[in-house]
Amino acid sequence: MKVLVTGGGGFLGRAVVRRLVARSYDVSIFGRSVQPELERLGVRVHLGDIADPHAVREACRGIDAVVHTAAKAGIWGSREDFFSTNVVGTRNVLRACSAEGVRILVHTSTPSVVYTGGSFEGADETLPYGHGFTCHYAESKAEAEQLALSAHDAERLRVCALRPHLIWGVGDPHLLPRVIDRARRGRLRIVGDGNNMVDITHVENAALAHVLALDALEDGRAGGRAYFISQGEPVALWPWIAGLLTSLGIAPPSKRIGAVTARRMGSVMEALWGLLSLRGEPPMTSFTAVELAHSHWFDIGAARRDLGYAPLVSTEQGLSEYVKDWLSHG
Repeated sequence: MKVLVTGGGGFLGRAVVRRLVARSYDVSIFGRSVQPELERLGVRVHLGDIADPHAVREACRGIDAVVHTAAKAGIWGSREDFFSTNVVGTRNVLRACSAEGVRILVHTSTPSVVYTGGSFEGADETLPYGHGFTCHYAESKAEAEQLALSAHDAERLRVCALRPHLIWGVGDPHLLPRVIDRARRGRLRIVGDGNNMVDITHVENAALAHVLALDALEDGRAGGRAYFISQGEPVALWPWIAGLLTSLGIAPPSKRIGAVTARRMGSVMEALWGLLSLRGEPPMTSFTAVELAHSHWFDIGAARRDLGYAPLVSTEQGLSEYVKDWLSHG
């Protein structure tokens, strides 16, 4: 099978690519930067912007399946940038698949598509799409997922969407490094009562889910559906972070801030950053406050049943590997 991975040079994309190569698939990637490491594995690299329909179609020529991981993530930035990459980019992929006869599309989504500002405890895919979005990432990904799933056609283009939650692991360039950096500078605060439970997903488990989704769609299963993906066992967020930091020799946070106060602070800071065009991102946003203070973990029974998904890397194993790598390389 000839598979194209959009965003194949990213953290998740690389893990998906490595797993596809190990299965002897003919793999190409689409992205904005050269990837000599992947090219040494025999992967073809197509350079371009996901918002460029002509470049996307060229990359899809002769392809059997697409794994669409390319996205703009983050909690801060212009609405135009998020929608250009996440919505327009997804629309370009769908049109390219249709024009070039691609048969299978696995779309990488996020649990943030069901955001409401509240908690989720053991919820499943019967949840409706969210409302009252407080960040452009969640809103744009919700629209993108709906576009992707509405394009599902069992005879022409089989589509499913995966919603991995908080992807982490060795090589993580975003999630854990941000937490560690803030803790080292004494700027990390426990938000809320500190008892909230959340899902996390090791990058290798997320990659496995994408390959299993390819198999399922090829076999005529899982089409038109979205699936939550995680370790299958939520963690107590703040004790888990404290354990990680302690293992790295960094003092865990002890100071707290109330959930309501944090959300109000986030709203004020967003307004100031927008009004004054300040550089970087605010130290707190209303979306971040909600995510850090509330529980959000989901039932992955559907992924286990339809995709045959079962995490390969345990949370304990993944954490041990991450700590060892960090202590060795920083």
